[in-house]
Amino acid sequence: MNLMTIFDALLILSILTLGWMSIFSISLFRCIVFFVCLGLLATIVWGQLGAFDVAIAEAAIGAGITGALLLAAWNRIRPSHTKEVDPGPASAKINPSDTKEHV
Repeated sequence: MNLMTIFDALLILSILTLGWMSIFSISLFRCIVFFVCLGLLATIVWGQLGAFDVAIAEAAIGAGITGALLLAAWNRIRPSHTKEVDPGPASAKINPSDTKEHV
């Protein structure tokens, strides 16, 4: 086996694995990170195929800009970790004069 054949086989296996992980990961942040890594590996594949202009576009658009936009969107939609105290009926003190009707 040639060393380049082994490298190409590892690239194929890595791309398939990262594609699977970017779709079926539990954490949304991990999905985004796997997607960016997938774009970087696709850049290497385009370089191996000799399409260097497509490789540069894939690195800039696929991994760079899209990854930054996805991380910005994730930052806006993730739930806040601060808890607001909601006074419910158990924590509210009931004043007997509040329950009477005032005419």
